Amino acid sequence: MKSGFIAVIGRPNVGKSTLINKIIGQKIAIMSDKPQTTRSRIQCILTQDDAQFIFLDTPGIHKPKFKLGEYMLKAAESTLQEVDVIFFVIDATASLGNSGKGIGNSKTTNPSSLVPNPLIGGGEKYILERLNSTTQPVILVINKIDLLNRAELLPIIAAYSERYNFAATVPISAIEGSNVDELLIEAKKFLPEGPKYYPADMVTDQPERLIISEIIREKILHVTEDEVPHSVAVDIEEITSRRKDLTYIRATIYVERDSQKGILIGKNGGLLKGVGQNARPEIEMLLGTKVFLDLWIKVKRDWRNSVGALQSFGLGEN
Repeated sequence: MKSGFIAVIGRPNVGKSTLINKIIGQKIAIMSDKPQTTRSRIQCILTQDDAQFIFLDTPGIHKPKFKLGEYMLKAAESTLQEVDVIFFVIDATASLGNSGKGIGNSKTTNPSSLVPNPLIGGGEKYILERLNSTTQPVILVINKIDLLNRAELLPIIAAYSERYNFAATVPISAIEGSNVDELLIEAKKFLPEGPKYYPADMVTDQPERLIISEIIREKILHVTEDEVPHSVAVDIEEITSRRKDLTYIRATIYVERDSQKGILIGKNGGLLKGVGQNARPEIEMLLGTKVFLDLWIKVKRDWRNSVGALQSFGLGEN
């Protein structure tokens, strides 16, 4: 039996949470097209007959602008010293400098016709520098290969291989699941022998309150734009069984400004109502009961720079 911990690191929005959810086989980490969706380390577990993988889905490594960002960066970087294997996830389309636009599934794009950009961006260079201080095996995970052809992929592999001695390189499509099994095979080679740390049917160590708050926050991310998404925190204040088949949940959504509160409420309360309607089915699936979801919005000014507020939301160090 092998068992060990795997850190999943990379810049924001490269598909780390999508990869984790695909590996686990169900949605644990929330996802959106907004960068920095993941705010803390989320531990997910995959158990096979001969191995147990414990994945740490970390916040995207980025230059912080608030104390929240500083906490997220520290959470991501501290993980590197605590694991047995590291997955360094990159977005292959970003390496080509066009975020996937014009690559498509036609497989006819000429790499030489793309906008000339470095294959390794500044954020990736920063992560590679951090990796130089680690002794753990690092697997380069090149995501979104469904948007590339082989001719476009090979220069990316070559560029990264020149910068770092990776234990393995595995191109994948997290959204389609391509080569994910091969990635697990490579990771298993580096796991130490050991017992199962968690029961075989356990997929996350996150408490229900945190998962519920993250589901609600994900639905807010999907319907808001501009400055609102990163100014939102969700606090679950009450979970009560009203009867055998009904759970009452009161959640408070915190924003930083009155204008953001108005945006989240929406015309005639429509946007907030939509958030509740979209979140409820996933929460019901999690709890196995019907759910009455009672959402409130409050303003907590500049909470992202408040150590006390971050701690109250479970995002800062105690």
